[in-house]
Amino acid sequence: MYKAVRARLWVLLRRARAVTRRDAGMVTSEYAVGVLAAVAFATVLYKLATSEAVSAQLQALMNRALGAAV
Repeated sequence: MYKAVRARLWVLLRRARAVTRRDAGMVTSEYAVGVLAAVAFATVLYKLATSEAVSAQLQALMNRALGAAV
């Protein structure tokens, strides 16, 4: 019985190693794609927020919120 349990554990260990090897590097590539997407989104937001139309709207909103008459 000991040999059978040992053999079964050996098979399970080999399968676990094979699965681990297959997924190696997957997390790093997903992280890189996520960072690139976040940078692209931040760039779009920055360009949008610094545009003339949005800047004027934000200025008007702030003036109205603070009660300043412009």
